[in-house]
Amino acid sequence: MSLKFSESELQQHLDASLFHKQFALRVMSVAGDAQVLTLRMPFSAALERTPGSGQYHGGAIASFIDIAADFALVALIAVPVPTINFRVDYLRPAMGTFLVAHARVRRIGKAIAVVDVDVQDAEHRFVAVGRGCYGTQASAM
Repeated sequence: MSLKFSESELQQHLDASLFHKQFALRVMSVAGDAQVLTLRMPFSAALERTPGSGQYHGGAIASFIDIAADFALVALIAVPVPTINFRVDYLRPAMGTFLVAHARVRRIGKAIAVVDVDVQDAEHRFVAVGRGCYGTQASAM
């Protein structure tokens, strides 16, 4: 499937949201043929689980997964899509200077799309995995 938005256009859409700006997300790459979007989220005190822990809050990671999955679809279908449901499995405490999410579109149907997201730390260790279902009839909503 061909891309509807370039990396720079996706970055502009991410930056337009005040909520997304809290995470300082950066588009690292987007591949239409592989249907994969890669985002980076730097560590900040605002995302810390408890002051001084150096660990990302689980809610920040869940938001990161949801945003990455959503934008992987936006890159391919050019419309914002609502989240129907998603889950997160936390594999280890997330620490370090940044996290990277690899969002892979598994299926885009007439009503629902499914996206899997792997989150890794700076040492390439998996810290969380997620799967989301998104409504693809967003333009009709």
